[in-house]
Amino acid sequence: MGPPRVVVTLPAALVALFPGCAGRHVVAAETVAGAIAALDRAWPGLRDRVCDSSPAVRRHIRVFVGSAIAGLETPLTDGDEIVVLTAISGG
Repeated sequence: MGPPRVVVTLPAALVALFPGCAGRHVVAAETVAGAIAALDRAWPGLRDRVCDSSPAVRRHIRVFVGSAIAGLETPLTDGDEIVVLTAISGG
């Protein structure tokens, strides 16, 4: 049967760093980490923009599965939608 197929939506600021990368992708992955790894195989370096070296989601990034905040270990089911957002800050 294979891993679940999920949709990943990336922010425009991240997409702009990777020529040919679109804002939405369908990948097969068991966890959020697996989905990010699948995108990193197509666009090397993408994982490093989303995750730190611990590994964990970077402080200025939020990842949602559906409407819930997710971590790298969050399990996925077929049809889940992952949204990666960059935090907005300023002063």
